[in-house]
Amino acid sequence: MSIPTARWALVFSLALLTGGCAWQNSDTVERLDALVTTSRFEARLGRLETSLAARCEALDGAQADQRQALTGLRRAVQGVGRRVSRLNDDVTRLTRDTVVEVPECPAPRSPELADKEVLGRSEWIGLPTIGTFLKARIDTGANTGSLSAREITEFERDGEDWVRFKLALDDEAVVADAARDTWIEARITRRVRIIQAAGEESRPVISLPLALGPIEQNVDFTLNDRSHLTYPVLLGRRFLMDIAVVDVAREYLHERPEYPSEPPADAT
Repeated sequence: MSIPTARWALVFSLALLTGGCAWQNSDTVERLDALVTTSRFEARLGRLETSLAARCEALDGAQADQRQALTGLRRAVQGVGRRVSRLNDDVTRLTRDTVVEVPECPAPRSPELADKEVLGRSEWIGLPTIGTFLKARIDTGANTGSLSAREITEFERDGEDWVRFKLALDDEAVVADAARDTWIEARITRRVRIIQAAGEESRPVISLPLALGPIEQNVDFTLNDRSHLTYPVLLGRRFLMDIAVVDVAREYLHERPEYPSEPPADAT
């Protein structure tokens, strides 16, 4: 081998050695970089797992404390409810034991009123000879009572003045059915002069038996048509005198009189 040839062979060998080392160093660096990145990731992941586990453990402890506190609070509320219930029972028992019912005593009457019957401003009355009941207004401002009548006809019988009439009632009036269209005859006891805005008139007065609660007596009535008024009967001072007083705050203090031909009051 000549000297130039040997020289070129040496150069080529050195080049091969140098290039092989460079390639080998580059692979090693890449593998080292990959190894370093993986270890860092795994270390960081481990730290995260440790932190998460610590947080979960702390959360479990807090939840356990809350459950324990809630259980204690529920027991305390139940205890308060039981005490309140016992207090209510005690209050009810004390109220029942201490309340004293005092019977209502009737208001004392003066000696002048002791033997008089108390009437309301409105009462049921009975007319036994006619066989019916009617609603009556008690009017202390009127002197003589009044009975609602229609078809009033005066006539003479045995030298005395008599009158024939029918009850004047509207369709809503409560009355024994048999008495609505029955002719009623009575002797005229006297006459009264009535002065009104339209003038004055003379009305016949008759006397009829009347029943109102325990009161039974003859009552004087003037006859005129009251069908446009609420009450077909009016009772005045002549009826009340010496036998009754009126409590204007009350009405129908006495039961309605009954007649065999009519249903009882509680059935109408």
